[in-house]
Amino acid sequence: MPRLVSYAAGVLLAAAFLHLLPEAFNSEAAGEGLFAVVLAGILAFFVLEKAALWRHRHAPEATHAGHAHSRAGTLILIGDGVHNFIDGILIAAAFLTDPAVGVSTTIAIVAHEIPQEVGDFMVLLSSGYTRARALLFNLLSSLTAVAGGLLGYFMLERAEAVLPYALALAAASFIYIAVADLIPDLHRTIDTRGALWQFVLIGLGVATIAASHFWLH
Repeated sequence: MPRLVSYAAGVLLAAAFLHLLPEAFNSEAAGEGLFAVVLAGILAFFVLEKAALWRHRHAPEATHAGHAHSRAGTLILIGDGVHNFIDGILIAAAFLTDPAVGVSTTIAIVAHEIPQEVGDFMVLLSSGYTRARALLFNLLSSLTAVAGGLLGYFMLERAEAVLPYALALAAASFIYIAVADLIPDLHRTIDTRGALWQFVLIGLGVATIAASHFWLH
C-alpha cells in the first residue's frame, strides 16, 4: 500500500499539471477565472476534509450485543459515494474535452482510489462490518461514479463553456489529494531504501501519464 501511495501521488500531479490544466488554459476561458477555480477548489477540498475528519472524530458508536457498527463506517460510505460521484463527473468532462485527457484522468483517479479504497475497507472492518459486507458496501459506494459519469456526459455536453472550469476543479482536487494527503504520508518513511522507492514510483506515476499522452496523440 505505501508503494501504491507513491505511484498515485506521481499520477495525480502529472495528470493535473500535464493534462488537465493545459487543456483548461488552451480553451477560450479567462485565465484569471481558471486560476480562481483552482484556488477555490483547493480551499473547498480542505474545508470538506476538515469537516469529514471532525465528524469522524465526534461520531458516537452504536453497539449491539458485541456487534458494533460505528457511525464512522456509515460516514465513510456516504463520503466515498459522494466522492466517487464527483469523480464520475470529472471523468466525463475530461473525455468530452479530449479522449487523451479522459484516459489520463481515469488513470489518475484509479491510481489514487486503490489505496483509498483499501483504507476505507480497513475502516469498515474496524467499525464492525464483516469482510463480505465491507467489500459489498465498498463496491456499491463506488458505483456512484457511473451515475456521475452519465450525468456529466449528458449535462456538460450541452454546456461546453463549463468544461474548462470542470477540468480546473479536477486539477485542484488532484493537487490537493497529492500534496495534502498522499505526500505527507510518504514523509513518514525516512530510511534511504524506502525514500528511493518513493522517488522511483512517483517518477513512474509521472511517466505513466506522459506515456499515455504521447501514445494517445
